[in-house]
Amino acid sequence: MRSLLRIPPAFEAFRAPASHANDAYEEVMLGGIKTACLSRAELSRMMLIDCLAARQIEGTHPKLVFALNGHTIALAAQDDKFRQVFQRADIVHADGQASVFASHLLTNSPVPERSATTDFIHDAAKVAVEHGLRFYLLGATEEANEKAARILRETYPGLQIVGRRHGYFSILDEDEICDEINLSQPDVIWAGLSVPLEYEFAVRNRNRLRAGWLITCGGCFHYVSGDYIRAPRWMQKAGLEWLHRIWREPKRLFWRYAVTNPLALFCLLTRTGTLTPGASMPVLATPVRTAA
Repeated sequence: MRSLLRIPPAFEAFRAPASHANDAYEEVMLGGIKTACLSRAELSRMMLIDCLAARQIEGTHPKLVFALNGHTIALAAQDDKFRQVFQRADIVHADGQASVFASHLLTNSPVPERSATTDFIHDAAKVAVEHGLRFYLLGATEEANEKAARILRETYPGLQIVGRRHGYFSILDEDEICDEINLSQPDVIWAGLSVPLEYEFAVRNRNRLRAGWLITCGGCFHYVSGDYIRAPRWMQKAGLEWLHRIWREPKRLFWRYAVTNPLALFCLLTRTGTLTPGASMPVLATPVRTAA
């Protein structure tokens, strides 16, 4: 049996805007998604600037910071609803190495480096300690969430984690959760609720929350707590971290990567380019098909 993985019309004939969405950094189109050309240090700086600015204006809603990787590229290509949710991001950073490779090969403004959320949370923690930013950790199991908060505090003395909550709740609980988050007055909300739930939560609750940033972070708390093990550094640099994950969790991840990786690669090869005003991306003539 074969199933159709449809590329939405909005992916099939992109025309760049007359100007970038912001003046602070360049953006490129990676796999059909506008992505920031920022290093980890530059992303940390953006976090600091946005959070300090948000403190000056009472009731500021957080900027949404989303992660671009093979999973989100493939899901955006297949699911029109998810694509629309993802497009609500204020900043999209290159969480996957393959997107960095594509930017160097196919654009005039390559992304300087991968900003994997599992690395960036440590960069952010260092900046937070130095400048007094406050974190809220939302997601994972209660055990993993508590352990991640404890390890972050131990690793970065002085880090203010003003609140935390596990990620097992329903939409009916979100009003209460948002009130709890707001009472803790965080600067950065880390949402690790899995894909696509964390993105939907972010968009659905943005106007209820008050903070500088709301950043999606997937299974980041499990990595901080040590429940998940990162791939060797050479595999990370070679863009093979997904292979290491399959090796460790074949039952859970084999079919996910078997479906998403080919589609993500196709999108990166055909939907990547420099955002030159007035230029258009090539049209996809046929839908993508894969074995089911």
